Formats: sequence, structure tokens, C-alpha cells
Amino acid sequence: MRLLDELAESRRQFDLLSFYGKFEHVVLLILTGLIAIVIVFAVWHLAIDILFNILASSFDPTDYAVFQAIFGMIFAVLIALEFKRSLLVVAERQSNVVQVRTVVLIALLAMLRKLIIIDPSSTNALQVIALSSGILALGAVYSVVRHQDRQERTGET
Repeated sequence: MRLLDELAESRRQFDLLSFYGKFEHVVLLILTGLIAIVIVFAVWHLAIDILFNILASSFDPTDYAVFQAIFGMIFAVLIALEFKRSLLVVAERQSNVVQVRTVVLIALLAMLRKLIIIDPSSTNALQVIALSSGILALGAVYSVVRHQDRQERTGET
């Protein structure tokens, strides 16, 4: 479909929305744009940071601190991308609300990011156990929600 056709279709669908629906749609588009800007700058910062560290010969990916920093930044970008995607799904009216599965996935990614960037030398076992328990709980919730979504799609009860 050509761009003009897509814009005309989007305009037609926008005109069918209620006042609140239009307000919600505009807010979602603004948030999506802002998150896209954050993602672009985060990727730019990540690329510049890695490039300057390589050029300065201080880049050692086997160093745990470097590993933590790089993967922490990469996970932050992944979390932002997933959040942006969930907003786009709502904005395209594929769903009226942000999917619970997506929110749980974003929380799971954030907790996994924390687990990766945590400094093992300054963290006690109780914090690691609590973080691991939270990840397991979110994984279980994600599995249940995904199973329920699959049943709803296939029409099973």
C-alpha cells in the first residue's frame, strides 16, 4: 500500500474515534515519538561509547565491569524498544489496552537487566535471591498469560 493510501486510511480511522479515543491516540503517538528519540540517542551513545573505548584501547569485553556496562545499555535499549512496540500496538487499534503480557515482559527484561549489571562483590545473597524470585514469579505470570492468550485465539476454554 502506498504511503498516501495508508495516511488516508489512518485519517479515516481517526475520524471514527470518540473525543477520548482521539485524545488517547494523540498521546500514544507523542509517547511513541519521544521513546523513539530516546532509543536513537541511546543507540548513538552506546555506539560512541564502544567506539571511543576501542580507539582508546581500554575496551576489554572480558572485564566484568565493561561487560556490565555494555549489556546494561543494550538491555535498556531493548526495554525501550519493547515499550515502544506495545504503544504502537495500542495506537494501531489492534488492542484497546496495553497487553498484560507486554507489561510483564518489560518488567521481566528490566529485572534481567538488573541481574546482569549487579555487582556480585557488593551484593548480598538475600538481594540475589529476592531478584531471582521476582524473575521466577514474572516468568510464571508470563507463561500463564501467554497460555491464556493462546487459548483465547484458538477458542478453547
